[in-house]
Amino acid sequence: MTTSLADHLRGLPDQSLAALLQQRPDLVVPVPADVSALAIRAQSRVSVARALDSLDRFTLQVLDAARLAQDASTGASSIDAILAMTTASARPPAATAVRAAVQQLRSRLLLYGPDERLHLIGGIDEISPYPAGLGRPAAELDARAAAVCDDSAKLRRTLLSAPPSARAILDRLAAGPPVGSVPPGALQAPPIGAADALPPDPTNGGTPTGSPVRWLVDHRLLVSIANGGSAPGTVELPREVGLLLRRDTGPLGPMPTDPPPVSAAPREPKAVDSAGAGQAMEVVRQAEALLEQLAVEPASVLRSGGLGVRDLRRLARALGLDEPTAALLLEASHAAGLTGELEVHGAATTRPGGEQQVVPSAGYEVWRAGSLAQRWEQLARAWLTMTRQPGLIGQRDDRDRPITVLSPEAERAGAPIARQAALSVLADLEPASAPTPNEVLDLLDWRAPRRSRGREAAHREVLAEAATLGVTGLGALTSYGRLLLGDTTPGEQRGVDDPLGLRGDTEPSTAVRALDGLLPAPVDHFLVQADLTVVVPGPADPTLTAELDVVAEHESAGGASVHRVTPASVRRALDAGYSADDLHGLFTRRSRTPVPQGLTYLVDDTARRHGGLRVGATGAYLRSDDEALLGEVLADRRLEALVLRRLAPTVLVTPCQVNRMLVTLREAGYAPVPEDATGAAVLTRPRSRRAPARVPAATRILDPLAVPKLPMPRLLGMVEQIRRGEAAARAARRAPAVVRGQEAAGAVHSHTDALAVLQQAVRDKVLVWVGYVDAHGATASRLVRPVSIGAGYLRAEDERTEMLHTFALHRIAAAVLAD
Repeated sequence: MTTSLADHLRGLPDQSLAALLQQRPDLVVPVPADVSALAIRAQSRVSVARALDSLDRFTLQVLDAARLAQDASTGASSIDAILAMTTASARPPAATAVRAAVQQLRSRLLLYGPDERLHLIGGIDEISPYPAGLGRPAAELDARAAAVCDDSAKLRRTLLSAPPSARAILDRLAAGPPVGSVPPGALQAPPIGAADALPPDPTNGGTPTGSPVRWLVDHRLLVSIANGGSAPGTVELPREVGLLLRRDTGPLGPMPTDPPPVSAAPREPKAVDSAGAGQAMEVVRQAEALLEQLAVEPASVLRSGGLGVRDLRRLARALGLDEPTAALLLEASHAAGLTGELEVHGAATTRPGGEQQVVPSAGYEVWRAGSLAQRWEQLARAWLTMTRQPGLIGQRDDRDRPITVLSPEAERAGAPIARQAALSVLADLEPASAPTPNEVLDLLDWRAPRRSRGREAAHREVLAEAATLGVTGLGALTSYGRLLLGDTTPGEQRGVDDPLGLRGDTEPSTAVRALDGLLPAPVDHFLVQADLTVVVPGPADPTLTAELDVVAEHESAGGASVHRVTPASVRRALDAGYSADDLHGLFTRRSRTPVPQGLTYLVDDTARRHGGLRVGATGAYLRSDDEALLGEVLADRRLEALVLRRLAPTVLVTPCQVNRMLVTLREAGYAPVPEDATGAAVLTRPRSRRAPARVPAATRILDPLAVPKLPMPRLLGMVEQIRRGEAAARAARRAPAVVRGQEAAGAVHSHTDALAVLQQAVRDKVLVWVGYVDAHGATASRLVRPVSIGAGYLRAEDERTEMLHTFALHRIAAAVLAD
């Protein structure tokens, strides 16, 4: 007797059902109304695909063995049949490993039932139609192909007589997938008499050779499936032929139970951490230099979004970096909140409404005040979690346009998952293990083949970016990088108002503490030499760095940075508010060597000439040839808010802007006229006022893969809620139906029966009353005409409103035919 999935779930104890929900937490978002709704959701395409994505290659092969070992009459397999299928490979795995994989499939509800009658959950064949890369049985494809495949001797003879070109096609399809497309006309029979014109093929007994695909189709080794909804020219290799071609390797191919080994010996952990810490210190310096360069010369934002190629090249050239590294630093800094867009207005801008420029944000000053380890952590954590793929920058998009820095085209929702997957491979190995990129890709392909295939380039980019940021050193994951992957609590506790943990009540993360122990202690002094160079013997503390940025020019970086005092740097310090005495005191206090006399003379000479010329700013001016009128304006108390000041007998200036000055003068009874830079009067027509354009609120899109694992007590509470809903549904099914007339035959209170009624309504295109539970838990009903059922949803049309509604199947509680 076949047990349905819902009945199987009803028979599970609460602890086992909670363990299932812990393995597949998406099943309780939201909590199902009853067990039937849980069974439907567990077989939905999205949920089954997510469960398959978490399986390693060996477990997926065991699942394929269960699919291939299904009995045609019962649709079930057994442990013995699965073991027989897996032991047919060249190097069969141990029976204990196979049983453990079956148990893992049971824990994820991909298999259910006793050992002698294991059932596959629905939806697997829809997601992966070809188990182990083998095609469908010949009986499902074509009766004539089935006749050939049923005769094993005839099948072997036909296979041996295949021409070499046809045999190559068979071998390629036998490796999987078993379907392929051919050019138009390849499946058409040659015209009568054309075979006589073809040269004989000695490998085929002198028979003339035509299209190899046509030969295979004619001899029933391939089946054309164009009539089954596939594209024209599509052929499929029957399962029996594929199994015969795999007789040497087995139906499932090689079945390694363990991940591939790493050939390189582990490195010295201290060397790995030292190399990574040195790179971390360098990347912080590079990011700071990049942001300072943006502060001096901001980068303009393109109309399509992102920065231009010229700005990226300019920044890379100024910092002595290659363009991919500069792009990575820009993306990570922007994700860390260190840069932002500023709207600039002025004559230099050509865009209506101003020009957007990328400049350091207010958070940059807070970031600079932190320690080296804290600054690195903010950059590295932003890189780990940002939905950007810097490796795409410089490539071309679908419209053959270059992908630029900070452009929308570099957005990839799966980028954080790719980084976590690649670095988790390094974290799970022995500490200081340094596998090659190819070995990392092999490990990823074994651990999660469904997720890793097709993303090899992205995973290689992750490894290169991790080395650039100092997360890895010498090819191995550093000790503080390992802590960064597993420690997310400090960042969550700090929040957005204190991202660096600079408050006294916030403890630095374990990664910061580990990196602090590897970096040299910050120094608060420097060495002034006779050539006016300033050498900092180590990483400078934030205060010393801020002072050197003002009084000296940066020349070189490294373990000991070098700066130089110049007349321009001294002038910059005087402009910032330093006096000559302040500068003498700064050099005397910070220097561990005597201050050279040349530096003292340079400071004094520059201070003596400083301020000889005065430059100021004004908001607007008022000019008139009538000096008496200007005197009247200057003495008018109603205009005191303009703070007018006389520069010449015929000129007054104010710090206020032109528009405010015009309005104030006109309100006081004067009649001013604005003029342009040439002195010509500016006449303007008054503009109609319009409300500003309202931007719709952005909708937050949640990543369906980012479902956290719930604690067991909460899961047990959800199980209890599902049990209560099941009891209520059972009581509703047992209760007498309060309906009259013809409604008594159409009223359905069982969830399973309701689906049957809806499917019948879709086929007959009739109206039906649908009773459902909305998102707030309230019951409602609606008269609709069902259109389609699939992917866990019912789509139906309301004829009264002419609107199309979508109902989640697990929320539908009843269905009643309207007629």
